[in-house]
Amino acid sequence: MAMSSPAYAEKGFGGTDGETQEADTGKDGTVSVTVGGVVFDRSKNGSGSSAGALTSATSWTPPPCWYAPKYTPEQLQKTMEPVWEAGSTGYEWDAKQRDRYVNGKPYKDFNKDKTGKGYFWDSFVDEDFPPGWDACTEEPFWVDQGDPPPADIQNAVTPEILAELAYAEIRVPSTEVTLAPAAATKVNLPTWAWLDAADFKPVSVTASVPVIGIAATATAVPTSLRIEPGTKDAVTYPASGVCEIADGRIGEPYAKGKADRTPPCGVRYLRSSGDGTYPLQATVTWKIEWTGTGGAGGDLPDGTFGATQDVVVQEIQAVNR
Repeated sequence: MAMSSPAYAEKGFGGTDGETQEADTGKDGTVSVTVGGVVFDRSKNGSGSSAGALTSATSWTPPPCWYAPKYTPEQLQKTMEPVWEAGSTGYEWDAKQRDRYVNGKPYKDFNKDKTGKGYFWDSFVDEDFPPGWDACTEEPFWVDQGDPPPADIQNAVTPEILAELAYAEIRVPSTEVTLAPAAATKVNLPTWAWLDAADFKPVSVTASVPVIGIAATATAVPTSLRIEPGTKDAVTYPASGVCEIADGRIGEPYAKGKADRTPPCGVRYLRSSGDGTYPLQATVTWKIEWTGTGGAGGDLPDGTFGATQDVVVQEIQAVNR
């Protein structure tokens, strides 16, 4: 049985209060925890009520749990001894724990002779408790300052793990597109579609573990917009329905004089929506790159974020003279 506490970190790293606090205390700006855990800087993230999390374009998901520095020797003692004294975990387990952390098998007196020279690492979990959140079952283990964690510990925090955790914290703007005509379009009339260039710029989140001096930044860059008209009775521009980003924007705003042109991004409906609407789905694909401590870096799976909006399509009314 491990002493891990889901999504919690000890308060006051190196201090004496020993209280606990949530490891993730907010969604905007820079949020930090003071004992190991992960510090997220979201100041360059997407914002606003319509911003949302990315969905990986593959089956990949960020780590549901990970290991990071969590206790000084004194803090581990203050965490463990009340549990032993309560006797709620049973004599046999308590005895094994005392052997492990007090009696030198392998740690003697909670490694107090190494105070200030390292930390006990323990597990943290994604606060949403996704599948696999309970897979990090290693008991707290010691790592000397400046040394890597044991090679056999999976998901011990590294720059790449931090990048993956930062990926999960990225928020991107809404993908509701601007349409022209706006209120209602007509059958066989090309409808122009575009996204506000100001909203579609790179966003990033940085994750770090200051006590061991590692960090990584995951950056999301918009690359394309996929339009799905919401009916088979429609033609998209381009034919693939995928509008690539160009000159910092996706699509081109409609302006007077363009009525006879084919929109670089848009849709043409072939049938009226009658008394209802068509659910146009707009999904932006974002490329994810990361950089980290020591020159580490690479790509993570593309992410997508989409939204649905209702489109009214009317018949063109003939005028009889």
